[in-house]
Amino acid sequence: MTTYGTIPTSSGGGTNLEYLSRAKARIKSGLGTRRPWKEMFNLGSVDFPHGVADAFSRIRTNLGYFRMNYAIIVLIILFLSLLWQPVSLIVFVVMMVVWLFLYFLRDEPLVIFHRTIDDGVVLVILSVTTIVLLLLTGATMNILSSILIGLAVVVVHAVLRNTHDLSLDDGSAEAGGYLASSSS
Repeated sequence: MTTYGTIPTSSGGGTNLEYLSRAKARIKSGLGTRRPWKEMFNLGSVDFPHGVADAFSRIRTNLGYFRMNYAIIVLIILFLSLLWQPVSLIVFVVMMVVWLFLYFLRDEPLVIFHRTIDDGVVLVILSVTTIVLLLLTGATMNILSSILIGLAVVVVHAVLRNTHDLSLDDGSAEAGGYLASSSS
């Protein structure tokens, strides 16, 4: 077994505490890509695009820059729509816990029956399972309409929020990483 790049840890009773510390650090790093809400809803940066090309450019830039914020908005809208569907809400919360443990908080590859399962396979299986289970709860129209409302909110914001005060970070251009310019 290779331990290259790992930090030795004690094998005593502190493993649960270590797991929680790693989970907390991973959640913080994931939420670290979230942009400040004050920056997202800056009223001075709202205006209409000058054309279709400008609108598509704004959507592309804002989706890359506010990606985590937009995901949070869609999930909040979905969660709020499920408040009147208790079975769907329970399924949603259970699946969120499953996502946390099987996808977001794992440090090591998932191994089932001595076979390593790729992260892409885990992502597809969890996505399909979540959608199928939510649709089986009988709230299909509620779920689909809330997702469409969330996407509409995201697109309207992405079109109306100009990108003059946002600039592309050269080091993370492939990942869609944007940084606020110092002029704001």
